[in-house]
Amino acid sequence: MIEIFRGIRKVYYLVLALIGIPVNLLAIIILSQGKCGLSACISRYLVAMAAADQLVIITEVILKRISSYYFPGSFLQVTLVCSIIKVLRRASIDNSVWLTVTFSFDRFIAICCQKLKTNYCTNKNAAVVIATTCSLLCLKNIPYYFTYKPKEIINNVPWFCDIKSSFYTNAAWLVFDWFDTILTPLLPFAIIMLLNALTVRHILVANQIRKGLRGKSKGHNQNDPEMESRRKSVILLFAISGSFVLLWLLYVLEFFYYIITKSNGPKDNDSLYIFEQVGYILRSLSCCTNTFIYGVTQTKFREQFKKVTKRPLTLLVELINNKIHLK
Repeated sequence: MIEIFRGIRKVYYLVLALIGIPVNLLAIIILSQGKCGLSACISRYLVAMAAADQLVIITEVILKRISSYYFPGSFLQVTLVCSIIKVLRRASIDNSVWLTVTFSFDRFIAICCQKLKTNYCTNKNAAVVIATTCSLLCLKNIPYYFTYKPKEIINNVPWFCDIKSSFYTNAAWLVFDWFDTILTPLLPFAIIMLLNALTVRHILVANQIRKGLRGKSKGHNQNDPEMESRRKSVILLFAISGSFVLLWLLYVLEFFYYIITKSNGPKDNDSLYIFEQVGYILRSLSCCTNTFIYGVTQTKFREQFKKVTKRPLTLLVELINNKIHLK
């Protein structure tokens, strides 16, 4: 059973990379053009999220998973390179998670806090929030570089990355590891669920009040453009944050399982191994779902997606026609 699962996992990560890289790249190109009917503030957050997801695909899926499955013993397993990749992978995952949080918070302010909306939900402020968040998270992960040591020395070259024993015994490292775990994904998980709950509560109350006012003045059957606009914004918010919560849920449950049972981790022949690896699989999947969400929820994004994907074919046809005409 374990061997079959490992074979499926190897194919899965390869397919994920082949799909995730072009999908996230297309999302970055389309959203950067600002032709999807979204505000500049929202577009900036979505571009940053797509870029962070792209980095996770590169570092987590390609440089870690695919390289170890299909290219064992490559230069990527040299201790120096391996340590850098692990730090970059952690930083990329943190950025992907926390940019989802900052986007959710921005939409919470826009929907629930009208007085703050004008000052907070701006293109300039979004750029500052994104830059600050990414910078702090990258700095936070630098100490992890010093937790690795060579696993083997071959021809005076250190190979592979093994965690130093002091990481499990030194009080400072233990506190840092707990801080890292709380920061990603426990705190984002709690914040996103809280923001969504508060947003739903605000919308239900606001809709009841607005329906009551419109019912008194114009009748119950009148269309409400403001409610329709709010509905589209909420659908995008809940689709993105809901996807994050669902795909990270198994990973979070796994963490609490090990804490409650005080288990040292799964064994290769244990069903817990599959449980743990499925958590990683779903977590990685979260890095290429947002583009599909945009396509389902945003009509103009679908239109731009069709134009961008058709453009290379159009250019090729034009080039062939020009060559034929010259002959």
